[in-house]
Amino acid sequence: MPETHGYGEQFFRRYRELLDAEDSAFDELEHAYEDGDRAHFELDLAAWHGALERRHSYLERHGVSAPPGLMTPTLALNPLG
Repeated sequence: MPETHGYGEQFFRRYRELLDAEDSAFDELEHAYEDGDRAHFELDLAAWHGALERRHSYLERHGVSAPPGLMTPTLALNPLG
């Protein structure tokens, strides 16, 4: 059985749900980008950032911190022109 460092099945189940939500949000973001759909892209970008934040917050609440120098990705949206 793999070493879990004190984290139980419930922890990993919830973490997997958060990863799946993040993956799904990124897929939607990718589709909006590929379609050139700016309005949906901005909404999907906000949804993806929200999913990232929920995952990071979950880990922090359980005593798992991000490695030094690892930050939440940010994207600057430049006006179309």
